[in-house]
Amino acid sequence: MRALSKHLTQKWPEAFTRLGQRVLAPFGREPSSRLRLPLSGDCQPGKVYLVGAGSGDVELLTLKAARLLMQADAVVYDRLVGDDVLALIPRGTERYYVGKARGHHSVPQTEIGALMVKLANAGKSVVRLKGGDPGVFGRMGEELAALAAAHVPAAIVPGITAASAAAACMGIPLTDRGHAQQLRFVTAQLCREDGTPDWKSLARKDETLVFYMGLSKVDAICHGLRQAGLPDEWPVMLVANASQPEQQSLVGTLADMPARLAAEPLSSPCLIVVGSVVSMVRTGSSASLASIIKTVDPA
Repeated sequence: MRALSKHLTQKWPEAFTRLGQRVLAPFGREPSSRLRLPLSGDCQPGKVYLVGAGSGDVELLTLKAARLLMQADAVVYDRLVGDDVLALIPRGTERYYVGKARGHHSVPQTEIGALMVKLANAGKSVVRLKGGDPGVFGRMGEELAALAAAHVPAAIVPGITAASAAAACMGIPLTDRGHAQQLRFVTAQLCREDGTPDWKSLARKDETLVFYMGLSKVDAICHGLRQAGLPDEWPVMLVANASQPEQQSLVGTLADMPARLAAEPLSSPCLIVVGSVVSMVRTGSSASLASIIKTVDPA
């Protein structure tokens, strides 16, 4: 009993201290504008950081990405990087635009690799800023290979990929146990090169498909999936400029989406989401959220 009393005597002061901190916390709290998040680390000279810029909304940028942008000597950036993200780069930092658009490559991929190697070999810390996540259809493998061949150290900083941003802005999950047990990211590049995707393997009712870079091939995608066995009424959603003020969306079916898109054209970049999970946009609370998002700034 004496031992228990001693134990309680030691614990009571700690309990009162914690209680006092909780009671007094609101009075001593700093205004949010003066709060500082703990960031540590340095952008090392002679090293290249392959950084994901996310979907365009600067508030969806990772803390590590923001820190590296503020520290780097040089930033090599793509077309799909938002202006608010670029605004984080301090004056005096070297900037190199190497953006690509469909049918036009301002800088060939080999030259992008050579530029990063040149900057790193000059002793500069380099951020290679790529839209979305650098590892999702972002040619990161080619750039890592170029850096490795030149013995330039590299690090990868992931970003929020467009699929995650689009689903979140539309108020639905990419997967839901009642709709999809799998999630597949697909590039529509093969469609554009007159190839034929394996539609049979893609036409599954238990997964969510997300096609990147497929705006010009919506008709072919819808036709291919219908021919492979998905029903005409299977849900489809198109989201352009996900998470940005100019975000637009269309929700329909495999049968009617080509006509919907012709009547209400969307701009690039645009994602195509196929799967029963899309039906959640039109049911329950998601329906009201989606209608709000379509007419109001997605923030």
